[in-house]
Amino acid sequence: MPYPILEFDDHDDVFIRPHCDVSHLPKVENLVITFFKEVVDELLENKAIEVYMNLKGENSYTFYKFIDEPTLVFHGGIGGPLCGGMMEEAIAMGVKRILFCGGGGILKPMPVGHCIVIHSAIRDEGTSYHYAKPSREIAVDPVVVKSIEAGLNRLGVPHVVGKTWTTDAFYRETKDRVKRRQNEGAILVEMEQASLIAIAQFRKVKYGAIVYAGDDLTSDVWDSRSWQSRQSVRSRLVLICKELVRDL
Repeated sequence: MPYPILEFDDHDDVFIRPHCDVSHLPKVENLVITFFKEVVDELLENKAIEVYMNLKGENSYTFYKFIDEPTLVFHGGIGGPLCGGMMEEAIAMGVKRILFCGGGGILKPMPVGHCIVIHSAIRDEGTSYHYAKPSREIAVDPVVVKSIEAGLNRLGVPHVVGKTWTTDAFYRETKDRVKRRQNEGAILVEMEQASLIAIAQFRKVKYGAIVYAGDDLTSDVWDSRSWQSRQSVRSRLVLICKELVRDL
């Protein structure tokens, strides 16, 4: 192989394995990964969640559990390597159904806050190539996509279903690359989905993602659209994911 990233190895003789001893804790199989830290803080302040487990290390983080049902939630790290490693730990704890919610840059005009159900991702990152054979794209389980769609329809949440472009380098989203990804059918750009989809397939767990339309890359000038301050959208999306993840 001319490039190391293409040397896929599916053997399981690894040196380091994710491991979390949760034998002393109640079994939980559902997980919501969110990038909305302020929503997690709000849920904690309102006593809607409680600490489930603290994982200590170079990047310490906390798993929380909803008080009213067996579903975990944590604030995900940015990028496939960090967020994927956190998801690996959750799977090692016994999680079997995962729903991601975050925001991303739109490559097709749509209102800020509009929900996008991810059905596939262009693999312009590195982590996925260690979990799945090389390919240009990777697809979410269509059964999961249909389940998310059905749930959003039931709740009356407007949404579209589409392809995302996952990249490791948000400072290298050049105009030419954006145009090429648009021509491939991508309607969104973010930094995690290809990685997380590949990890879920490798570990044989259910995974889906709802990403809301954030900053705008559809014109010659980038527009942030103040997407990170859309508190009502972000809070509602976490609670929607909490409801939908159990049906994946």
